[in-house]
Amino acid sequence: MAGSGDSFRALLRAANALLQHRRYHAALAVIKGFRNGAVYGAKIRAPHALVMTFLFKSGSLREKLQSIAQATYAHSRNLAYFVFTYKGLLAAQSRLQGKKIPFHSFLAACIGGWLVFGDNNPINSQIIMYLLSRILFGLARLAVEKGYIPQPKQDPFPLVAALVWGTVLWLFEYHRETLQPSLQASMTYLYEDSEVWHDLSDFLVYNKRTDSK
Repeated sequence: MAGSGDSFRALLRAANALLQHRRYHAALAVIKGFRNGAVYGAKIRAPHALVMTFLFKSGSLREKLQSIAQATYAHSRNLAYFVFTYKGLLAAQSRLQGKKIPFHSFLAACIGGWLVFGDNNPINSQIIMYLLSRILFGLARLAVEKGYIPQPKQDPFPLVAALVWGTVLWLFEYHRETLQPSLQASMTYLYEDSEVWHDLSDFLVYNKRTDSK
């Protein structure tokens, strides 16, 4: 028993020594990136899928739990694959050219995005739209920082908020099919289901009646 304990401690020391070796840092960073992508994807998707499934999806409890597990796995897997691909390509380019340049990041991410997120499905669509909104904000701030556009004299956020809400509600009312299904479901719950009720039960307690009254 003591021998097995000593062997385990020796193995642990060897592993820790390997992790401290700068020569293998790039390869180890790729592996940890895969790990962090998987964990982060699960943390982000699981609560979102839980809420959206129980709010808007019908079916048995087993079917709902299965849907949550599938969505969580898909998000976790894709993010893990992307981080692994991105960091691997980044390290390879840096090694080939002897230094790291900004274009390496762009090219590695483009390839990773094509390979991992190129399939047009609900999970990938949500991730891309999430990123797109932040990219637009980031590019606007960068344009101001670099002097390409003048610094606004007033905070432009109220105008952005007005245009975003005006546009999304116009699309929902008149071109609903252009919006993503989960957004359609949210909008329907907020703006259409609130127009229908029969008594106090489905006015305040429930959104819709489930009986045959």
